[in-house]
Amino acid sequence: MVFRIPEDELVFPDPGLAEDDGLLGIGGDLSVERLLLAYTNGIFPWFSEGDPICWYSPPERCVIFPAHIKISKSMRKIARDGIFRVSRNEAFREVIANCAQSPRKDQDGTWITNEMQNAYVALHEAGHAHSIEVWQDDKLAGGLYGLEINGCFCGESMFSLKSNASKTALIWLCTNPAYRLVDCQIQNDHLMSMGAEMISRSAYLSLLKKSGY
Repeated sequence: MVFRIPEDELVFPDPGLAEDDGLLGIGGDLSVERLLLAYTNGIFPWFSEGDPICWYSPPERCVIFPAHIKISKSMRKIARDGIFRVSRNEAFREVIANCAQSPRKDQDGTWITNEMQNAYVALHEAGHAHSIEVWQDDKLAGGLYGLEINGCFCGESMFSLKSNASKTALIWLCTNPAYRLVDCQIQNDHLMSMGAEMISRSAYLSLLKKSGY
């Protein structure tokens, strides 16, 4: 069942009521308060330019437990050789703009609309959204961005302008002791090859709400 999300009230339905494809509701807004409420309950926005705001809570989540990250020999060599420099929150606007411009398989446009970019910049300025930047010769080579929720990093998107730059960002994230879980949302072969796995919605929500972080 798809619910209508009111604009004048900060509420979401039970995520377990989402459709099989994860669609839970339509409407609402992208305020900092609503986005934080959504992510805290395992819900995220995903829609294209010109469409209403759609909110999703998939029945399964693609996640990486940091202890299970698979780092190839070639990526270990890249780290040893110091090819890239990794930073945090040095260029959030540039990272999200590059993610919006990155071509996606089987997609003509981007879901990271100007409205979405503005919303996540507001989250960043409020201290909730963060970027990981990868630099080569002082130029931005890749990166990713997402939200921190109770020791979990909810990744939104990544990009690469140089080979292995986005992998470097993801490995840095997974080897950061601040995080016990990296939420990748939707699986792909690239993520699965690096140690990602699928867990149920209920398992994900349990981890998201786990105390101790």
